Formats: sequence, C-alpha cells, structure tokens
Amino acid sequence: MAEPKKKKIVSADTGKEVKAGERKKRKVKEAAPVGNATGLRIGAVALWVVALALEFVAIFILFGKINWTFTSTLIQIIIALVLDLVCVIIGSQLWKKANHIKPASEKNKFLFWLWNNMGVIVCAVAFIPFVILALTNKEADKKTKTIATVVAIIALLIAGVASYDFNPVSEEQQQAAMQAINTDVYWSPFGKVYHTHEDCSSLNQSDTLTMGTVEQAIADGRTRLCAFCAKKDEITGVVTDQNVDEIELEDEASEE
Repeated sequence: MAEPKKKKIVSADTGKEVKAGERKKRKVKEAAPVGNATGLRIGAVALWVVALALEFVAIFILFGKINWTFTSTLIQIIIALVLDLVCVIIGSQLWKKANHIKPASEKNKFLFWLWNNMGVIVCAVAFIPFVILALTNKEADKKTKTIATVVAIIALLIAGVASYDFNPVSEEQQQAAMQAINTDVYWSPFGKVYHTHEDCSSLNQSDTLTMGTVEQAIADGRTRLCAFCAKKDEITGVVTDQNVDEIELEDEASEE
C-alpha cells in the first residue's frame, strides 16, 4: 500500500505553515476571530448602492440625458454596466462571507431565504430595469439599444451566478457543528467541505490544507462536513455533503 501523501498544513489563524510537531489541540476560544460580519454587510450595501447608481447612469446615457464626448454612447453604456457588474459581484461576495460568519436563523423561513438571496435580488434590480427600458425605448439607435441590451443580459447572468450562495448555512447548523466537533478541522483550497481527518481519502489530490476551527471553516465557505469523516467519527446531527437533503426533509416533517 502506498504511503499517505504528505501535505502542507496552513493555519487559519496565521496563514503560515504548521509543522507536524507544532500541531496541538486547542479550545475554540483560542482561535483567531473569523471576521466582522457587520462590517462586511456595510461594505456590501455600499457597493450595491454604487451599482444601482451606475445603472441609473447607464439609463441616462441611453436616453441622452448624459453624454460625454470622449467616446461613443454605446461605449459609455458598456463601461457603466461593467462597473455595475463589478460592484454587484464584489458586494455579493462580501454579503455571502458575512452570512457564513454570522448565519441567519432558520426559524423564520422567509427571512432566512431573503438573507441568503440578497445578492441575487440586488443583481436583478441592478440590471433588469435597464433591460426593460432599453427594449421599450423607441428613440435610441437600434444598434446601440441591441448591443447594450445583450451586454446587460450577459452581466445579469454572470452576476446572478456569482451572487447565488450554493452552500448556505443556518445559525442552527453552525451551532450544531461547533458543538459536535471540538477539534480542528481541515479543508482544501478549492473544496466545499471540511474534514476532521487530514488523511481523508477525498483529500488525496490536495497538496495544501488549511487547519482551523469549524467556525473558521464555515466562515471560509466550507459549510458541510465530509460524509466519510462523519461516518469514521460517528458524528451525527451535522450537515454533511450527503445528508443535507435528508436533514431538510426531517425539518419539514417536524414542522408538520
């Protein structure tokens, strides 16, 4: 049998490599803070406000209310829409990061859905009105209107995918995971789950792992526990990459 692949372990606290002899169990309170959710949300809202302002700029340019002479109307609209896209995406990433640091509670299903889909909602508001106005504007140049509409639709799709949280987590799920796992966990740079064992078979292709608390893993976007590690450690009541649908069904049944 081949020897396990040696991996570089990086601390979530310091970002520096942790040698095998330096690793030790620690209490959660000894870990570095995961971040300021409030600050991230403020930053996200500020960027979204700028994005909406840029959409208005694009609309005013389309209707001839703003006209800079340094370039054509079409280029001006495209620049405004691209900047709009950048602000929407960065704002959504900040908002998702905040949701992973301080998740919303599932007690109110609507608010939980709203909180986890704010980026997508803002995305729709930041582009759909422009598309509608561009399509209904009979005075604009046909070529300009057509290209601007296509650019806005493409930006809408890109921003929508980037803004959607494919791995949302609730306050209840975060707390359950933190209570069930009192040791450091591991996650890979591009993985979607965290692991309780650095030698987990699903990590065979990873050369570098980050080591930190469950709270740090969730804040970094790894919202589910590896199913293999959960089975090996006999951990129950925690969302894994295989039982998420089962847990949702159990929650629905309990409500009924």
